[in-house]
Amino acid sequence: MKKGEEHKASPGDHEAEIDALFKLSPPQFVTARNALVTALKQSGEDDLGRQVKALAKPSVSAWTVNQLFWRHRIAYDQLIATGERFRQAQASRLAGGDSDLRALLNERRDTLSELSRLAADVLKTASGAAPSGVMRRVTATLEALSAYGTLAGAPQAGRLVEDVDPPGFDTLAALVPRVGDGDRGDAPSRLLSFQKQAPPARKKRAAGSAEEQEKQHREQLIAAKAATQEATRSLAGAKKVAEKAQATLKKAATHARETEKIMVDTEARLQKVASLAHEARQRARRAAVEAESAAQAVDEAERALARARKEAAVLERQ
Repeated sequence: MKKGEEHKASPGDHEAEIDALFKLSPPQFVTARNALVTALKQSGEDDLGRQVKALAKPSVSAWTVNQLFWRHRIAYDQLIATGERFRQAQASRLAGGDSDLRALLNERRDTLSELSRLAADVLKTASGAAPSGVMRRVTATLEALSAYGTLAGAPQAGRLVEDVDPPGFDTLAALVPRVGDGDRGDAPSRLLSFQKQAPPARKKRAAGSAEEQEKQHREQLIAAKAATQEATRSLAGAKKVAEKAQATLKKAATHARETEKIMVDTEARLQKVASLAHEARQRARRAAVEAESAAQAVDEAERALARARKEAAVLERQ
């Protein structure tokens, strides 16, 4: 390096610095981001500094999913791989194969359960609690990431700043690999936006186009049905949880009413006992006064008796 020549960090160094931002807790994010922006500007990298400054602080749920990506990569990668295998199984089913979609769905459910447990641990370590609302958003984002998998343009964990919405039926159908598709680098991505886009205009094709359209329609229909089945199972599970929660709430409310009744009865008995105790104290005070008066009367009677005896003795000597 020539004298006076400044050392500039490589792009890889900056990527690592940006990754480090998303590994920090949300309260630390803004301070660390601003410090990195200042350092980039001082090193003359204004464009990158502006890009870093535009990074938003992750929501709590997005931050939690990022930590699963950074800290529990094996479990996270397993979830994404399961989603990929599920799409491949759908393609095989379309080609006439006998793929076990249910087994893959069960495997994904188990992996989601494990990641949800790890997410709760992350939240409890960071803040001491794992709110149910945050956990629902974490689970929904994980399910969405699994549905997108490793396709080009799919949302990636590690630098998420907000929750990821699950793909709709049209998008899910587009995510299913087509039978006979290769891994062509120049092939357009099948990752659709959340808004349904109109297909590009194209000329009438020769014989066979109607068959291809029908085939594509069948593929989309199968994917949509698979998504519907999964949603139906999720809804059934949610209903069971809600019914259980309702039963627990009803039981708790009944217990609360019974406890309140016991408390009211106890307070009434306590008040009655307090009243009886007060009356007993009053009677004791009256008895004490009467006993004291009686003792004084006895004392006066004893003194009168002594005087009378003394006077009688004097008279007997005369």
